Amino acid sequence: MLLHIPGLFAKDEVQRIREALEHADWADGKITAGFQSAKAKHNLQLPEGHPLAKEIGAAMLERLWKNPLFMSAALPHKVFPPLVNCYTAGGSFDFHIDNAVRQPKGSIERVRTDLSATLFFSEPEDYDGGELEIQDTFGTQRVKLPAGDMVLYPGTSLHKVNAVTRGARYASFFWTQSLVREDSQRALLFEMDGAIQQLTQDMPEHPSLIRLTGTYHNLLRRWVEV
Repeated sequence: MLLHIPGLFAKDEVQRIREALEHADWADGKITAGFQSAKAKHNLQLPEGHPLAKEIGAAMLERLWKNPLFMSAALPHKVFPPLVNCYTAGGSFDFHIDNAVRQPKGSIERVRTDLSATLFFSEPEDYDGGELEIQDTFGTQRVKLPAGDMVLYPGTSLHKVNAVTRGARYASFFWTQSLVREDSQRALLFEMDGAIQQLTQDMPEHPSLIRLTGTYHNLLRRWVEV
């Protein structure tokens, strides 16, 4: 399941973040790539633990845990602290699959990467190229979202970032370990949750609401891993 989550950051917030990123000290993006991925990765990245990356990451997580769309789709258990990158001057990241398990620097905590996410800090018209290409069951999806918007997709997906040939593409990326490991099960729960919420709006007294809500929680109870 590929999901667009709009407006995680307002435009004025994005502007302030982008101005700070334009004056940041960047490192080679290979510092967090695995052995195979490092061969395909050509970008810049704020090092793990960088004060600006931590500040942006904390603001993102605060919003994510309050975002109904993210909570319903991801069913998050653990989130890897968000990282920040920059693609410019031909920078790209060829097709790859993210590492199955990530460990934050200086932490004993491990995060299984059930879901990958990218939050865009640059407007689409500010750079050429830089599309996030994701291969899924419906073919290749090309994603280039407005600044402040986020895309969420399965961590098992083969994906790449096309070369940026003009301007700079600033973004944050992170991984989520879900309470429900299997993407198809998460998708079913997400669709059911959406239907329950819509029915609650349209027909709040409908007697089937109790049965549907009970079925949702019984399925979640069957599939959840804690």
